[in-house]
Amino acid sequence: MDHLRGELARRALDGFIIPLTDEHMSEYVGDYAQRLAYMTGFTGSAGTAVVLRDKAAIFVDGRYTLQVEDQVDHTLFERCHMEAYPLDSWIIDNASAKARIGYDPTLCTPDWVQKVGKTLRDASLRFETVDDNPVDTIWHDRPAPSLAPAIAHDDDFAGISAAAKRDDIASLLKNKKADCAVLTMLDSVAWAFNIRGRDVPHTPVTHAFGLLNADGTAILFIDERKIDTDLRTHLGNSVRIEPRERFYETLTQLGGAGKRVLVDPAVANAKVVSTLENSGAVIVEDRDPCSLPKARKNATEQTGTRNAHIRDGAALTEFLAWLDTAIEDGAAVEGRLDELGLVDRLWDFRQKRNHVADSSFDTISGSGPNGAVIHYRVTEETNRKLQMGDLYLLDSGAQYLDGTTDVTRTIPVGQPTQAMQTHFTLVLKGHIQLALTRFPMGTSGQALDGIARRPLWQAGLDYDHGTGHGVGSFLGVHEGPQRIAKFGTDIPLEEGMILSNEPGYYKTGAYGIRIENLILVQRSEKEEERPMLFFETLTLVPIDRRLIRIDLLSDAETDWVNQYHDRVRTLITPHVEDSARAWLEHATAPLPART
Repeated sequence: MDHLRGELARRALDGFIIPLTDEHMSEYVGDYAQRLAYMTGFTGSAGTAVVLRDKAAIFVDGRYTLQVEDQVDHTLFERCHMEAYPLDSWIIDNASAKARIGYDPTLCTPDWVQKVGKTLRDASLRFETVDDNPVDTIWHDRPAPSLAPAIAHDDDFAGISAAAKRDDIASLLKNKKADCAVLTMLDSVAWAFNIRGRDVPHTPVTHAFGLLNADGTAILFIDERKIDTDLRTHLGNSVRIEPRERFYETLTQLGGAGKRVLVDPAVANAKVVSTLENSGAVIVEDRDPCSLPKARKNATEQTGTRNAHIRDGAALTEFLAWLDTAIEDGAAVEGRLDELGLVDRLWDFRQKRNHVADSSFDTISGSGPNGAVIHYRVTEETNRKLQMGDLYLLDSGAQYLDGTTDVTRTIPVGQPTQAMQTHFTLVLKGHIQLALTRFPMGTSGQALDGIARRPLWQAGLDYDHGTGHGVGSFLGVHEGPQRIAKFGTDIPLEEGMILSNEPGYYKTGAYGIRIENLILVQRSEKEEERPMLFFETLTLVPIDRRLIRIDLLSDAETDWVNQYHDRVRTLITPHVEDSARAWLEHATAPLPART
């Protein structure tokens, strides 16, 4: 902290803002961009810090209020909920008069700069860009960006060739009267060029920018050390490869030529927009042209994700069968099961499956009170042994060449209490009610969020995270623009979109509960007054019957559980080892009738 403050003083800055992102505005970033973790120790996937001459603060959302308390020294940083006490309000309350607050324009959107800048300037503070990030200046052992090779994503998995995708976008650009479109999001670049990589943990993307032209040609800005002959052949003659360092230089040239450039200000970094504006380009503001086509999975991707979920369901089933047997044999009583060990054991089952490439995020393996930390990440320091009477929350996923998975199950270690069963069943009711929902075309995920929360709301309970996020196809486990949340987007859900369905409940200091399946938006074939959509559940993993209070379920909800388990049993049994089949038969047996 002292080193950063010394660097700020050298630059005549009174404060500096440190977001958790990279120049692509990514949620998950490479080690070289982990500036927030370097300065604060916080390892969550969303947060921002600000360091002033004599004070500092970190801002997180409701998912990380417990984690930030564990990881960030309160004597160095005030820990704030970003909605209850926003960053700009804190700066106004704590900065000295006419303070100069710096920010890195490659790590924020122009919309953010405009909003925060206006608020600070209205309070007589100065808000200024920095040409090079002061955290990088003091971070002497900062990791270098990854040089992992970029690899081709085969059309057999992608379903549509990269050339065909770019032709479709070229037509869109002509309609918008734009000469080209700038791609800054890593998953958009990966999708448009049908390439993947290993530059970000658990997300198969490669560090690159893209420029798509209205004639169907394109430029890929990437470190040429990451490109081999096979990939050059895959990209074809219509794609020019340029060094990553020439990206902003090329934007300046576009401006000098008076080009009309499509840019998404919601996802492009502020330097991209300012470079174009200052060089004379005409900016056509519109959504990233890859965003919606990428979200609408084609037939090949839909088939691939179904197949990936069968393999993933088999791996989870074998793991859960093994875990139940270990608990019954006294492993929990004897202290032989711990959170880190279970992460490794689950991966043992997954890595035996075809087409598996990686986990899709750091597995959330939380027992007892650790399960109440919504995005808990187990470490050597926090690793806890499972104890009888615990609830164990396991949120995990995998990256397969044909699909990305994300599933959460809650498992009782021994006999659950009635309170655990009640809370679990309320969560289950919300999960089922959303899974059964039919809705008219044009409906946004925000309009559906309350359906999953209603059973908890009726009991005076809630959860501090969204109900559903979009999921990619061998891409990001969190994918926009679709989502289901209280404060979601107004983007309508469309046929082919994949989302999660994951209501939860978290009792601080005691346990956490979450039930998560992935769901695919499908169009109803019924002849109705309005075209209707519904959800196809993709995930195929038993839901623990020991935690269900039958008396709290309606007949329709009971039928859903039984039908879901029948489908799990039918599709998964042929793919699991003999030792897991008896367990699966019992775990998916029909719920007993209410008495």
